[in-house]
Amino acid sequence: MAKERVLITGGASGIGAATAERCFEDGFDPVVIDRVGTGIRADLTDPGETARALEEALKGGPITRLVNNVGVVCPAPLEEQTLAELELAWALNVRCSMLCMQALLPGMKQQEFGRIVNMSSRAALGKELRSAYAATKAGLLGLTRVWALELGKHGITVNAVGPGPISTELFNRANPPDSPRTKAIIDAVPVKRVGTPGDVANAVSFFLDDQSGFVTGQTLYVCGGMTVGVAGV
Repeated sequence: MAKERVLITGGASGIGAATAERCFEDGFDPVVIDRVGTGIRADLTDPGETARALEEALKGGPITRLVNNVGVVCPAPLEEQTLAELELAWALNVRCSMLCMQALLPGMKQQEFGRIVNMSSRAALGKELRSAYAATKAGLLGLTRVWALELGKHGITVNAVGPGPISTELFNRANPPDSPRTKAIIDAVPVKRVGTPGDVANAVSFFLDDQSGFVTGQTLYVCGGMTVGVAGV
């Protein structure tokens, strides 16, 4: 019997790769779309390439699980944030998610089942130097709630994960272990460590599970407690 497939955007590295590995461990067949790696290659900032990649992914039939993981940060103070950076963040963090959702939705409705996880960020609650990133990640939270309301009657759940500081290659390059800045970040985390991609993948795994059908429209912050006192109850 063929394994159920999970589509993961940006699944070639970091949190996406950890999610793909966890999906495999959970018995799924991860289908990765990224501009690098061994999966389906595409520039997900380009709607045409995105459509082509989604068409290729769906050749094997409907895919009823989706992780909208691909994203870009573009850190800058407000006065230096460019429109090009804002448009890039919009293209990857929001538009790509909507295109993927629209492509997979007919199959989900046909199966009367779906699990969608949108990768937001703790920065959606506010973070310095993150105008483009925070705005688009907050946009994903809005989409999560709208889609949850629209699609629940079809057996489709839509949830979001909001990672805090996670030890990816990108994070570690920007925050060397012996840097005072890194120490300050760790000191601000109640559990006194940065997270791992596996911590985030664990949260995604919960939302993708068959048995999570009564949880929808929610955001789970995987942040070591940093959102306590910031996010609403």
